[in-house]
Amino acid sequence: MTVIDPRNPLADILQKIVDRRRQRMEAIHAHPDALAELSLPEDPASPGGATPPPLQTPETNPFLAALARRRGRAVIAEVKMGSPRIGSLVGRVDPEAQARLYAENGAAALSVVVEPDFFYGSYGLLSRCLEASGLPAIAKDFVVDPLQIRWAADAGASAILLVAALYEPAELRRLARIARGLGLVPLVETHGEGEIDGLAGDDWELVGINNRDLRTFEVDIERSRSLVPRLPAGALKVAESGIATGADVASLRQAGFDAFLVGESLLLADDPAAKLRELVA
Repeated sequence: MTVIDPRNPLADILQKIVDRRRQRMEAIHAHPDALAELSLPEDPASPGGATPPPLQTPETNPFLAALARRRGRAVIAEVKMGSPRIGSLVGRVDPEAQARLYAENGAAALSVVVEPDFFYGSYGLLSRCLEASGLPAIAKDFVVDPLQIRWAADAGASAILLVAALYEPAELRRLARIARGLGLVPLVETHGEGEIDGLAGDDWELVGINNRDLRTFEVDIERSRSLVPRLPAGALKVAESGIATGADVASLRQAGFDAFLVGESLLLADDPAAKLRELVA
C-alpha cells in the first residue's frame, strides 16, 4: 500500500500526483478483460513464488553498466515534457531530437518521465526516446501498482524509479523485487534521513538523493552533500535535481556521488549540447 506521511514535506504535490496515478490504475483494474492481457507481474518472494531475484549488476543490467563505466562523471540526461513548476513543454521540446542530442554529447544514460497528468509523459514517449538515442533508460514514474513496472520493462527501460517517500519499507522492498524479476534495476529516490534509514539492512544497487522539495519546488544541493555519507555503502549514488554547471558536478563527485541526473538545466538551456558537454567534462 502506498503511504505518504502528512507530516512529510513532500506530502502536498506528491499526494496529488499519487492520488491521480492511483485513480488511473483503479480504472484499469476495473476492466478484467483488458487487465488479463496486461500480464500482471508477481512478487517472486510471494507464497509459492520463486526464489527472490538477485541484485542487478553491471554485467546483467545495461543502465548499471553505463553508470559504472563512467563512475564519477556519469550524467543521466532527462527528457520530460513538462512539470507542475514549468508547465507543458509539448511543442517546445522535440523529445526524440533531445534524446539523440544527449547520446551524441556524452550522456551515460537517459531518464524519461512517463507520468501523464502532471509531467505530460507516457511509456510510448519512453520507447521513442530509447529508439532515438540508443542509450539505456530509466522510467520515471510514481509507482503505485506493479503493472507500471511491467509497462516500463515492456517499453524497453532497464531501470525504474521508486520514490521512497511513497512506501512503507516492506512495500519498497516488494516493488524492488518485482523490478529485478523483470530485469530492471530500482533507483530508490530519497529526500531525507528517515527515508535513508529505512533502507538499512538490505543491499541496494542504486540510491539517489533528490535536492528538490516537491512541496515548494525549491532546490538545495547542500541536501545531497550533507546526506551522501548516510547512503548504503555498496550502492551507486545518484544526485538528482538542481545540477546546473560543471562545478556542481565536480563538487558532488568530490562529496561521493557516482552519477548525476540532470533535467531542466538541459531541457531549458539555450544550447543543450554545450551544456551537456560542460557537465560531463
